[in-house]
Amino acid sequence: MDFEFKKTVLNDFKFSAEKKKRMEELLYNHGPGNGKLLFLPIDQGLEHGPMDFFANPKAKNPEFQFRLAIEGGYSAIACHIGLAEKYWPDYKNKMPLILKVNGKTAIPSDDEAFSPLTSTVADAVRLGATAVGYTLYIGSPAQGRDLAQLCQVRKECIENDLPLVVWSYPRGKAVQEKGDRDSLYSVDYAARVAMEVGADIIKLNIPKKLSGEKLEKYKAFLEKNEETKPYIELENASDEARMKRVVESAGKTFVIVSGGGKVSDKDLVGKTEFCLKAGVTGLVYGRNMWQRPYGEALEMTKKIKQMLLKYA
Repeated sequence: MDFEFKKTVLNDFKFSAEKKKRMEELLYNHGPGNGKLLFLPIDQGLEHGPMDFFANPKAKNPEFQFRLAIEGGYSAIACHIGLAEKYWPDYKNKMPLILKVNGKTAIPSDDEAFSPLTSTVADAVRLGATAVGYTLYIGSPAQGRDLAQLCQVRKECIENDLPLVVWSYPRGKAVQEKGDRDSLYSVDYAARVAMEVGADIIKLNIPKKLSGEKLEKYKAFLEKNEETKPYIELENASDEARMKRVVESAGKTFVIVSGGGKVSDKDLVGKTEFCLKAGVTGLVYGRNMWQRPYGEALEMTKKIKQMLLKYA
């Protein structure tokens, strides 16, 4: 029997007819299509605060992002309940909505990371959302409460035939003591957890190669156990090889990666290429798109979509 890793495709899943139809909306009927995803997240106003809009003051008006999602041809726009209720009705027949049902501000310490519900799956149904988004913090002291809350959301998604997109992020003091929340060990673990607790699509950060004090702390942690030592060698592996390991840890689940804070065109194209070569299904580029002037954002969107189709 062949146990080699294979690219995840929609036919791998035994979804209900209605849920499969919604997944097709995301993977084939909108965005780049051909089984690839490009989401535009606009949840940063809650998660980071209004400071993210200093880079492009025009983007403080949510109409900027909604128009960009339509004209740029994204697979979906992801936002919280307030934006969905106030702006979504004008666009609902033009693109899919992912309703983020939990969130938190950046004001408390990440040591106690937990995102309480800010809306419900019933809200997603009422609004006509195509999928539900949930942020899960792996390793936080509140992890038990978080997993229980996610379990209820997942149950309601199944009852309503809605795909579940999990933002899976390592957070908290215990994670930092093991090196860093963006280490390969942490991101790899986050991918596996999200798959095992029932995500249909997993949103992850790209694992970073550590340096200085963080690297020393990371190596000290990894060397304590035979099971974790292989991660030491992977610090010297290519970005593509490291990302591929994360994709494989997610098993039969679609993996999408975050762009994070705004970077140069060259860096964005570079990270996009190695992630696609590693087998990711798609990208979640927010600030790297809407922090640009509108025309530039459309041009970059076009370029990224062409890359997605090249590796479809």
